[in-house]
Amino acid sequence: MSSICLHNAQLLTGETKFILGGILIEDEIIVDIFFEDRLKDKKFKPNTEFIDLQNAAYIAPGLIDTHIHGFGGYGVEDHDTESLLHMALQLSHYGVTSFFPTIYPETPADFLTAIRTVSNAMDVQNSGARILGSHLEGPFISPLQSGALPPEHMQEVNIEFLAQCLESSRNRICTMTVAPELKGMHELALYCQQHDICLQIGHTNAKHRHVLEGLQVGIRHATHMFNAMRHLHHRDPGTVGSILTHNEISCELIADTHHVAPEVVRLLLQYKPAEQIVLVSDALKPTKQKKGTLLANNKLVYREDGVFKHASDGVIAGSCLTLIDALKNISSLDVSLTDAIKMATSNPARIFKLKRLGVLRPGYLADIIVFDKDFTVLYTMINGTIINTELPTHQKEGSTTYIHTMK
Repeated sequence: MSSICLHNAQLLTGETKFILGGILIEDEIIVDIFFEDRLKDKKFKPNTEFIDLQNAAYIAPGLIDTHIHGFGGYGVEDHDTESLLHMALQLSHYGVTSFFPTIYPETPADFLTAIRTVSNAMDVQNSGARILGSHLEGPFISPLQSGALPPEHMQEVNIEFLAQCLESSRNRICTMTVAPELKGMHELALYCQQHDICLQIGHTNAKHRHVLEGLQVGIRHATHMFNAMRHLHHRDPGTVGSILTHNEISCELIADTHHVAPEVVRLLLQYKPAEQIVLVSDALKPTKQKKGTLLANNKLVYREDGVFKHASDGVIAGSCLTLIDALKNISSLDVSLTDAIKMATSNPARIFKLKRLGVLRPGYLADIIVFDKDFTVLYTMINGTIINTELPTHQKEGSTTYIHTMK
């Protein structure tokens, strides 16, 4: 049985204010959390590996990205199991320990292929960020609010097709973005409740009454707040105003300072409690890609002004954000680090009912990140296994205990 103790760091549990302390992991499980001054009084198993972070880093739950299309040159649109596994491994180096591969609207055949690919990758995965299941961003969304998504592949509500999607996924669809104003949405929502699919309001031209109708059947989460949704109007709050004024609706936020201006994020923070905001990257395939042609959804793109743009017309194609940078950006807007961490860990875990994830708590899975004051990820641990480290190590002379210290 392996035993690792990370200590002398600021603990961000995803629940409470941080403390100077440590965390003990045995195999893949968190077994204890303690104040640093209790370390000397505790008993540890022989050959426990101690990592002393010298009060120069933070320990937090692993980041959970519930809306991401690709990363590191790999993406869902590749329809390739190996590509998804490479994407998962790349994400782990940036502190993501779990994610929902997010599928764009495509032809029905391609859409089903993408769903099957996610499920196949889950079956064979043995490293990298944990693939939790699919996020379907469509196809039952509004072409009037298509954003960067292809409107030609958007559909009217079709429960029979959704049943095909569910069968292709082997019941591994976690969430689905829908436009609540579409005819047949009430029946779709009831079907999704029966099959534990969370519905999100997004790519929608919904008026206030449509959002309320969605609330009645359990649509209580929103996709990339402010983006691709009907804006606030003084005679009808629209989608944006309805979400802002109903605290029971939680929402995603792309905190890259480009998709939503910092001033508008501050406005959101005045209306929404921190517990109802989920940071997402919405990152595209070429995010952090080291070399080669940059393609997103099989279209040539380039990076400019903090986003990807289509080479053909310069229109924004999507995000190149990492979740660790989203934490950094939201923290710069006077959001406490305690609340910022919740937005990327315990909030998505609670909203999507992810068991034993998103919190540093005894009995939970040891999905953990260590990062410094500059938000550089130093350590990623998934299921108690260290994926990557920037920490220099040395062996304590005359002992089998390994001691790691930061510079």
